[in-house]
Amino acid sequence: MFNKLTERFDSIFKKLKGRGKLSEKNVKESMREIRRALLEADVNFKITRDFISTVTKKAIGTEVMKSITPGQQVVKIFHDELKDLMGANSFKVKLHDNRLNKILLVGLQGSGKTTSCAKLANFFRKQSLDPALVACDVYRPAAIQQLHVLGKELNIPVFSDEKSKNVTKIAKMAVKQAENSDLNLLVFDTAGRLHIDKKLMKELSNLKKYLKPDYIFFVADAMTGQDAVNVAKEFNGQLEFDGVLLTKMDSDARGGAALSIKAVTNKPVAFVGTGEKISDLEEFHPNRMADRILGMGDILSLVEKAEQTIDAEEAEKLATKLKKNRFTFSDFLSQLHQIQKMGPLDQLLGMMPGMNNKALKGLKVNDKDIKHIEAIIYSMTSQEREKPKIIKGSRRKRIAEGSGTSIQQVNRLLKQFSQMKKMMKKMNGSKLSNSSMLPF
Repeated sequence: MFNKLTERFDSIFKKLKGRGKLSEKNVKESMREIRRALLEADVNFKITRDFISTVTKKAIGTEVMKSITPGQQVVKIFHDELKDLMGANSFKVKLHDNRLNKILLVGLQGSGKTTSCAKLANFFRKQSLDPALVACDVYRPAAIQQLHVLGKELNIPVFSDEKSKNVTKIAKMAVKQAENSDLNLLVFDTAGRLHIDKKLMKELSNLKKYLKPDYIFFVADAMTGQDAVNVAKEFNGQLEFDGVLLTKMDSDARGGAALSIKAVTNKPVAFVGTGEKISDLEEFHPNRMADRILGMGDILSLVEKAEQTIDAEEAEKLATKLKKNRFTFSDFLSQLHQIQKMGPLDQLLGMMPGMNNKALKGLKVNDKDIKHIEAIIYSMTSQEREKPKIIKGSRRKRIAEGSGTSIQQVNRLLKQFSQMKKMMKKMNGSKLSNSSMLPF
């Protein structure tokens, strides 16, 4: 996410912060580099021009130039303006548990609406709502079936009528069934087109008129950059939505759509899709995103992910074991599984301050590596997991054969585990109470 921009900004600001004093010439040279970086990231030209103009005026002010740390002051100005560009405040979705809420997703074909429906339903279910999905995409082959598959995976009801092409009729049926049950949220999947056309907009307009939805979200593929922004502007002009859900943000190294869409449409980004899993959906926080772009990390989002996925009781047990230096391979495996639920390790580390792209380049812990670790631990006996010191030559050979790995891989894991335990012993649990960590 924003990898290219983060690298460029890191390089530019490192030069600025390295200077004891700044001249107007220094600032303008840096702003030219930033302007080029933003345009290469596919940020709207007018937005880039206005943004650079605002930052430059503030950065060459007397207070900055005479500051003890002018470079840091420029970075702060840039951060604040970047946050405002994406929306000064986070978009807050307010739903009610005592009535039926309705969310309508719209957008072009291929933007990820159907999967986003399931992600949203899953997101709000975690907030104690009882959702259902409604299949109003009656044109794309297998769209209804895809929604049913996702609903089954989540154990969430799906309302559909494969015999009808009348989406308003389908919506009425879904609302009636929801009102006769304990459901309080309907998420509507709608048909997309390869481009905006009158038939599509008329259909959506009629559906909006009947439903009077609490929220309409425009779903856009972040990787399409300015194309996504331009289409969002057209959609908003004809339908008027409440916010944007950007998909494939984890694959978007440039970030042009995320940086431009609020300024162009005057509608905020509400959610971002950060992966293929149903749980890979985040609320969009401009302040936190500005931190990420400038390599400052995103501790708040990391903590929220941990709170949502890590079992508090297990974390407490682990903290007690760490204090007593009784951490075993069984605990290691348990922690590994909990961390996996939070998402890819490189994404999690990217949320930590100081972990820039260069620092992460050498770190490649993929699913294959993790499966090798799991296989090695599963090939140990319960006694070996509890007392790794007994794992000598013949045992290491047996574990390697049983896990389909090499003796070298087994040796490496045992060595890392031993080093980690020594580190924990030194820490003596002083900073580990009420916390969970990745024993890696």
